[in-house]
Amino acid sequence: MTEPITSTVDIPHVTLTYDVRGSLTDRDQPVLLLIGCPMGASGFPTLASHFPDRTVVTYDPRGVERSVRTDSGELNPLIHAGDLAVLIETLDAGPVDIFASSGGAVNALALLTNRPDLVNTLVAHEPPLLKLVPDSEAAQAANNDIYETYQRDGHGAGMAKFIALVSFEGEFPADYTDRPAPDPAMFGLSAEDDGSRDDALLGQNIRGTTSYEPDFDTLAKAKHKLVIGSGEESVRQLAARCGQALAERLDLTPVIFPSNHGGFLGDEYGMPGKPAEFATKLREVLGDR
Repeated sequence: MTEPITSTVDIPHVTLTYDVRGSLTDRDQPVLLLIGCPMGASGFPTLASHFPDRTVVTYDPRGVERSVRTDSGELNPLIHAGDLAVLIETLDAGPVDIFASSGGAVNALALLTNRPDLVNTLVAHEPPLLKLVPDSEAAQAANNDIYETYQRDGHGAGMAKFIALVSFEGEFPADYTDRPAPDPAMFGLSAEDDGSRDDALLGQNIRGTTSYEPDFDTLAKAKHKLVIGSGEESVRQLAARCGQALAERLDLTPVIFPSNHGGFLGDEYGMPGKPAEFATKLREVLGDR
């Protein structure tokens, strides 16, 4: 695969940075856009390498890595969807295929709802839409507790609770937040508070992303463009259960992907999934569309 070419596009309060592998003019398939949130472009080199025959675009969402904000405060999927619309229009390559992971999948669902003309096929892998699951009240309480812990005690304490939440299997009991807090050291994290409160996950996106509820009447009109993905190893974890609930509301059948929530990862973060098998399944799904 060719080396990525990095470009930027200016939007109020941020300069979005994106990378293009391949040609935006010489192609016979839709551009493949790989997105996460708060995962940036650095999470997708391995997956991109499995599509040497496609033009692949990755980007850093607003407030992530190279896309530095000039404002502050929490973000939400509608803001990110607006950014994605600008990015796709800047590419000027017609509607795109999108593989979207986690919070990126929520943002992409907002894009599909508001700008279906920009999307050819969206594969939304494990979008954490907490309002959709039967245990929504307990799940949202646990999620809000993560944000409050971060604001009070800092990154290590908040991230430890986040890791515990996303790896929890099954429905959340009503007393989940009353249980002893996990020790950050269990996850190799420091309990020391460095005083910062601008973490892209815990400070900027965690509440806006998880509280988003799609406009189902509008989204249903574009569901022929939508595939809901779930990891075979994470099927009982919260994000996968949210995706399954979304699929049920739209009368869609989830597609099971190899590995887990980050099954597409190579060694970008030291937690590899099964990227070759994942890419094969993604190629199959996009080909079927």
